[in-house]
Amino acid sequence: MSNDQQIDLADRISEPVMPQEVARDIAVLEQQFIRAEVEQLRRNILDFRPLYEKRAKIIAHPEVQSNFWVRVLSNASGEIDQYITPADAAILGSALKDLKVERFEVNEKGEGEPRSIRLTFEFLTGDENPFFENEKLVKELYWRKQVFTTASGKKSTWDGLVSDPVRINWKKDMDVTKGLLDATCDLFEAEKKGGSRRDLPEFKKLQDKLVEVEALEVDEEEEENDDEDPLGQPSGQSFFNFFGYRGGDVTAEQSATATQEEEERLEKSLKGEKVEYDEADDDEDVDDDFDEIEAFPEGGQLAIALAEDLWPNALKYYTQSFEEMPDDFDMDELDDEDDEEEEEDEESHPRKKTKV
Repeated sequence: MSNDQQIDLADRISEPVMPQEVARDIAVLEQQFIRAEVEQLRRNILDFRPLYEKRAKIIAHPEVQSNFWVRVLSNASGEIDQYITPADAAILGSALKDLKVERFEVNEKGEGEPRSIRLTFEFLTGDENPFFENEKLVKELYWRKQVFTTASGKKSTWDGLVSDPVRINWKKDMDVTKGLLDATCDLFEAEKKGGSRRDLPEFKKLQDKLVEVEALEVDEEEEENDDEDPLGQPSGQSFFNFFGYRGGDVTAEQSATATQEEEERLEKSLKGEKVEYDEADDDEDVDDDFDEIEAFPEGGQLAIALAEDLWPNALKYYTQSFEEMPDDFDMDELDDEDDEEEEEDEESHPRKKTKV
């Protein structure tokens, strides 16, 4: 491409303003796409339920059940594997028994919110699990929508997954979250008793814990703390902080109201009626203190990756775990290629940490 062509292209894509009527049409069409995708997801949930039941019977085979999900996690994609530290891998690899994903808000008729997710992790107990007492860790994430009013008086819509934190009863010296999960649960329980979140002593304690944990994070390729930590945990961050993910505190009632308002606006637009909605600019901040207390900000993305990748592709990942390298496979050459790819993607993709 010549320099003149490059200049022309730059001019064409740097138009300062999108025509208002085009912006409205795009917004309406995007809502129609979302509506169609949600309906398709509802149908898929009903279609796949009997298949997952058949899969569960296969997994129940005595020679499969004991290590099925460990093998699946060992081949998990980078979207999941990047959050699993060596200490997390030690726990999951030796104590995880079963994993289940449910779209629990969809009933047998296909009614309900299909984007809500329930994740159930089942573990060994007693002496077989030296890490914590819980037999099950159940994380329920609800898809919620909320309309905020910004400082300028404009409207801003947010939707995503919200969840209550789940406490883990760690055994002595085995808390890989370094107390961060406990601090998250302590604040949540204090909030339920009433009062402003920021005025609670647990709010400041959680903020301090977040700073402390961040300070503990080191490059695991340069430093190991085996002598100080029985699990060899080199970092304060952990996959198990995911159980502290909250995302927000949008109630079902608030979400239903926001959803109804959005549906009414969409129906009016489809009928050709003029709909006025003073939307806030993308860069206009909304007063929200969850950024200051969120123990696992990527919790929503991780839950979706588990539900949309690991769960439906479990049989594929399990089968892959048995595949052998070819006789002429050069591991050193693969390592060199991986190093080059990691250097190229380091800024845009978090580095994968370990395998279970």
